Amino acid sequence: MSVDGAAAVATRKARGGEDVVVRAAPEPASTAHAPQAIALSIVHEDGELLVVDKPAGLVVHPGSGNWEGTLLNALLHHAPHLAAIPRAGIVHRLDKDTSGLLVVAKTLQAQTHLVRQLQARTVKREYLALATGDLPRGGTVDAPIGRHPTRRTTMAVVATGKPARTHYDVVERFGLATLLACRLETGRTHQIRVHLAALGHPLVGDPAYGKRQPLPFPRQALHARRLGLVHPAQGTACQWESPLPPDFAALLDRLRAGVGR
Repeated sequence: MSVDGAAAVATRKARGGEDVVVRAAPEPASTAHAPQAIALSIVHEDGELLVVDKPAGLVVHPGSGNWEGTLLNALLHHAPHLAAIPRAGIVHRLDKDTSGLLVVAKTLQAQTHLVRQLQARTVKREYLALATGDLPRGGTVDAPIGRHPTRRTTMAVVATGKPARTHYDVVERFGLATLLACRLETGRTHQIRVHLAALGHPLVGDPAYGKRQPLPFPRQALHARRLGLVHPAQGTACQWESPLPPDFAALLDRLRAGVGR
């Protein structure tokens, strides 16, 4: 705000006849697609695609409460031409507090190809998940997922939901928790989190789906460690892997040392 061309001062009294100019602040959503210099951990990049190792805490796409500082903002700074591609080439997402691998298309042709692979369920996505409690063996959860009927910010297994299937194998058992390798056949919102909670073994550190937590951890213990797909231009099978981030690795070391048993 300015008064007679000068910055407005709270102590100045209006006497009438002043020229007052008020400039409205832009809506947060209007700057959601602005490039921002945010560091990216790039696992692979070529002319068609980009594979990013996303840290926990980074939101993938702008939305309510997170209009800046997202992966999309970082991508637009790294590769400005992505502004011409829907969602800056993002074809699938990871939750804010899930770490690991995510693929981004750098051309419209690559985006179409990757979306079709996701629809055909041929993209291989494997996660490491630390579930609460002791799971004796692996298995498959085949249960539809939709919006929770009363808690609208979360998802749930509901009869009217979309088909969802998660395969899981036991990697290591600690008594209080079990390390699982989870493979997605579908890609519903919060799928692994919802399916493990439906089994009665929610993720360690998951405040939305696991109220009683036997181990302190500031986020859901979920890491997208392996990603496999067919290269959209070369037609060759590609696969990338991501090591566990330090916080997740330290939690497993504590469990192996017997902490919390």
